[in-house]
Amino acid sequence: MVKVLILGPTLQQRVTEPEMDVEVEGSVPIKLLIEGNADLMDALAPFVVRGELLVTVNRKVGSLDSVVKDGDVLKISHQSRASYDGTTDIPT
Repeated sequence: MVKVLILGPTLQQRVTEPEMDVEVEGSVPIKLLIEGNADLMDALAPFVVRGELLVTVNRKVGSLDSVVKDGDVLKISHQSRASYDGTTDIPT
């Protein structure tokens, strides 16, 4: 099972549950995990198409091609060129 956390108000307004457990068999790319789950797909499809999702797997930044497996924690937040919704900008 993969724990999926939806962060930030932009995405949280679109999903029914901001935290969910999704059953997976083996290793699955994040994009397929989203497409295979109706709740996630309905809410996130426009953001997937526009490339406006920031994903982390077990606290490491990833992409929609990153692979998740049983026991992983997947965090998804909205990002666009203008904002990072639900994430903190760390000054350098």
